[in-house]
Order: sequence, then C-alpha cells, then structure tokens
Amino acid sequence: MRVITGTARGRKLKDLPGLDTRPTTDKVKESIFNIVQFDVEGRRVLDLFAGTGQLGIEALSRGAEKCVFVDAAREAVRVVEDNVKTTGFESQSRVVQGDSLAFLTSCREKFALAFLDPPYASDLLEKALKRMAEIDIMAENGIIVCESALDKPLPQLPAPYEMGRDYRYGKIKVTLYHRRLS
Repeated sequence: MRVITGTARGRKLKDLPGLDTRPTTDKVKESIFNIVQFDVEGRRVLDLFAGTGQLGIEALSRGAEKCVFVDAAREAVRVVEDNVKTTGFESQSRVVQGDSLAFLTSCREKFALAFLDPPYASDLLEKALKRMAEIDIMAENGIIVCESALDKPLPQLPAPYEMGRDYRYGKIKVTLYHRRLS
C-alpha cells in the first residue's frame, strides 16, 4: 500500500495485521481520486472508519487542507498515526479513536469531502450516512464517497443531500452523495 500521487507520492504505508481491516485497493483508490480530483485541494476532509488512513492521507498528499481520521480500533489508530507521521502530515491531521457515530454526533466541524469505508458486513455505512444528513456535517457542495459491497443497497438521503452515481470495480461499489446548496 502506497501513496499514489502528490507531495507524499510513493511513500509506503503501514497495513493492519489480520483480516479485520480490508484496505482499499490501489486501483479503487486511484479511481476514487480521479472522480473527486477537483474537489480535494484546500478542502477539509473526514476519513471515517479510517483503518490505515490511506484515503485521508492520499487527500492530504493531493493538497487537502486538513483531515480528521476516526476509527474505533486502537490498533488502527496507531497505524494511522504512524502513517501520518511517515508522510509528514502531522500538522494537518487529527486522529480520533472512538465510535464513528458518536464522533459524528459530537462533531462541530463541516467537511467538504468525506470517505466512508466501514466493514462491508455491518450496517455502519447506512447509519453513518443518515447521521451525517441529520446533523448536516457537510459543507455546501460537499461530497461523501462511500465504498461498499456491490450488492449492498444504500439509502436515499433527505435534501439537500442527493445520491450521485455508482462506480463498480469487480465486487466493490463506490457511491457518491452530494450536498447541494441550501
């Protein structure tokens, strides 16, 4: 696993041992960033269910202003902290260990870009999307990027949020939600 492009291009990132975390493949990561390439620079990013932190780190490498990484697992948080340090993004990062839904409830920030890649077998993606819409955590014209299993149906969200298109990569689906102007 490595940073694809930007200021930290080519840096190798630590992975989590075991099978509890499923890192985004380089192919899917590159596709995601091709889709949102004009919506990264200077933006505030949320990497919810961060795992190794590779999506948020990729955004920072491509010019994002700041990234908040959230994961419930202590081991994941340690790996994110190590990866942030390896890439030199400590001053632009905040790493939070805790329940992602609780973080959303207590968060008082707005984000322009959010990555949601929870365990596929859980219902955390649906719950997080609904919570994000309830508290309106996204800035105007913000984008939520969701990674899920191909066969997983995702919910429609109330206005000003709307589901964009799906992108399919084998058994993986990437779905975008947009927060429109109020």
